[in-house]
Amino acid sequence: MNRMIGCLCALWICGASAFAQSTNSMDTKESSSELATFGGGCFWCTEALFQMLPGVRKVTSGYAGGTKENPTYKEVCEGRTGHAEVIQVEYDPKTISYGKLLETFWEAHDPTTLNRQGEDVGTQYRSIILYHNEAQKAEAEASKKAAQAQFTKPIVTQIVPFTKFYPAEGYHQDYYRNNPRQGYCRLVIAPKVEKFEKKLGEKGKK
Repeated sequence: MNRMIGCLCALWICGASAFAQSTNSMDTKESSSELATFGGGCFWCTEALFQMLPGVRKVTSGYAGGTKENPTYKEVCEGRTGHAEVIQVEYDPKTISYGKLLETFWEAHDPTTLNRQGEDVGTQYRSIILYHNEAQKAEAEASKKAAQAQFTKPIVTQIVPFTKFYPAEGYHQDYYRNNPRQGYCRLVIAPKVEKFEKKLGEKGKK
């Protein structure tokens, strides 16, 4: 009897373990995400637009493409680090593709102005795509070539390998959501958000 009980317990434990492993596998599969890193001027603007995309799980503002470790906002703004203001996008590839993110990237800023977006001037505001793998590199280069047809001036966007991303200071995160009445948000970001929201609505109806 004791031996039979022991066997039943062992089977129950094995079954529970297999179920747990299966569940964990499903959870991992369902929660899998990928990263994309873009710079298109002030990260407050690009963050606000990419946060609106279905399939985007998280957008983090930060710095990349430079040489100094752990740069501060002040250092980046002074052009002393080589970094660009960028956003790192965590997305669900089952819901939105890297190609769709690239489409938004070209729409979100003017990629033909060198080291400048509107009144924001400096290398930290340069247009840049930092690819995480060779597949992203190839897709970014093809997308850039295709996007050129939309502009009369040459696209100056850099396409470079991703190396290191430094999240910006806490007050920069979710900036537009947290500061909708701030002057820059009302005058610069809000019109872009409203225009992009309208475009998303039109795409959703198709």
